[in-house]
Amino acid sequence: MAKVFLVGIATGLVFTNLVYGFVGYDQHHFNETEELFLLEAHEHESFYSSSLLEGNGNPLLVGLTLIHNAATKGAVCLDGTLPGYHLHRGYGSGANSWLVNLEGGGWCNNVRNCVYRKKTRRGSSLFMEKEIPFTGILSNKPEENPDFFNWNRVKLRYCDGGSFAGDGEDQVAELQFRGQRIWAAAMEDLMSKGMHSANQALLSGCSAGGLATIIHCDEFRGLFPRTIKVKCLSDAGLFLDSIDISGERTLRNMYSGVVGLQEAQKNLPQICTNHLDPTSCFFPQNLIASVRTPLFLLNTAYDSWQIQSSLAPPSADPHGYWHDCRLNFAKCTRPQIQFLQGFRNHMLNSIKDFSRSNKNGLFINSCFAHCQTERQDTWFSDNSPVIGNKVIALAVGDWYFDRAGVKVIDCPYPCDNTCHHLVFS
Repeated sequence: MAKVFLVGIATGLVFTNLVYGFVGYDQHHFNETEELFLLEAHEHESFYSSSLLEGNGNPLLVGLTLIHNAATKGAVCLDGTLPGYHLHRGYGSGANSWLVNLEGGGWCNNVRNCVYRKKTRRGSSLFMEKEIPFTGILSNKPEENPDFFNWNRVKLRYCDGGSFAGDGEDQVAELQFRGQRIWAAAMEDLMSKGMHSANQALLSGCSAGGLATIIHCDEFRGLFPRTIKVKCLSDAGLFLDSIDISGERTLRNMYSGVVGLQEAQKNLPQICTNHLDPTSCFFPQNLIASVRTPLFLLNTAYDSWQIQSSLAPPSADPHGYWHDCRLNFAKCTRPQIQFLQGFRNHMLNSIKDFSRSNKNGLFINSCFAHCQTERQDTWFSDNSPVIGNKVIALAVGDWYFDRAGVKVIDCPYPCDNTCHHLVFS
């Protein structure tokens, strides 16, 4: 079992005893690459919700609401249970403003790991926490979340394993792949609870939820009158169709399984599927330039999840040459850093067309991390990561409220000493 440490380079802070792993893998005989995808699915939120509580001794806890009319629409989790969300009402100037956050947590790409997943909170509401902390962009405190603290803030739970895009089933394995229906049922329920009266709205998400934000951004815009401000924010959702260290495409192979198994192709943006294969249209790099709604991309140039699971997974590294580098960036050799600089270049090339649009926003920092909006330490705190003296929360706020255009790209590693790097051991 691996432990993960959050290292604040600027201050020397190290958050320890955060377990990034869970008991039970050896009973299921997953290979190492599958374990990485399942680690993401199972522990993604628990690690981040643990780390973001550092320095936040009294977070707001928000209860789970199940969507009771979802079953009649076939909008159910992998195991057939009801989907749900956590809603904290806005007040004052934010009473009619809505922020909808799509939960992340990996994917399942074959029957075996979807069957495993349906016995966790990533596949069944039976295992979801009854209440969760709202921190970072979901915080209700102005000193932690200056622009969105008094909005109606929603976290839609992720229990389909397909970034809210699938619509199929496997009757033999008793699996329901209903992410698209969950999305639609949740939006309908939230509209009935006041979102129809919104005077401004923001769709956000982290990781697999960041990908879902890109996929559903224009659908979200379509829920509201054209006269109101609607934008989208994808955090750590820029998953690249990259060649791994062995010359293979680990993530493409994984996505191919997700799209095929979950029948997601019919719900992917048609402007993409008209000229590319469905798997290519699950990669954000092929979607972002055609999103009509204003979109902000927040990503680390050295995304720790992509390094571990896509670029240098154990399956691509049979001799373990990348083992230490994969866990701790400080142990990477010069050639390994050069390879990772190539990944950064790939990311920057993939956003060139996207960044030409004045309506879009960009914050690409040179950190070894993954997800920065829901952690208080990276979203808005005394030592948060910055580019040009601007922290992430203020960059997003400036872009959303049109206070300033925001398209900032950090200099290459190791120039940024404000990062909160993730180190695994």
